[in-house]
Amino acid sequence: PSCGSVAILAQARGGADSELREEKAAMAVRLTYRRQCRYNTKGNKQRVLKTPGGKLVFQAVKKAAKGPSCGDCGKELIGLPRLRPMEYRRLKNREKRVSRAYGGSRCAKCVRSRIMRAFLIEEQKCVKQVLAEKMSQAKETTKKGKK
Repeated sequence: PSCGSVAILAQARGGADSELREEKAAMAVRLTYRRQCRYNTKGNKQRVLKTPGGKLVFQAVKKAAKGPSCGDCGKELIGLPRLRPMEYRRLKNREKRVSRAYGGSRCAKCVRSRIMRAFLIEEQKCVKQVLAEKMSQAKETTKKGKK
């Protein structure tokens, strides 16, 4: 009989060897950190990995990047990579921004609203100036009429 059939026979009999085998399989392998930090901190997360040789080892997991967001509304910016701060420093300038005014800092919606606001404020100034000129002309005509 082969090994598999022996195990099946032992289980059928209710023998002690099957219980021993189950205990060995359930025991966890002790793993050691491969870097300097030996505490389970948020920057020292590890993943258990099986090597081609069958050993279990720890693999360091990088922190998940948050990605850039709009400075006005806080929405995620489209077209920019989600990287950790150090990786951002290594990028070229063209990879850090979008080719638009305020690209890489503000979202398109907020830029549009900023432009509209600036335009409307300028228009309001022009309207105020025109009204002031009309008022001054009206005052001059009333003064001339009284003389």
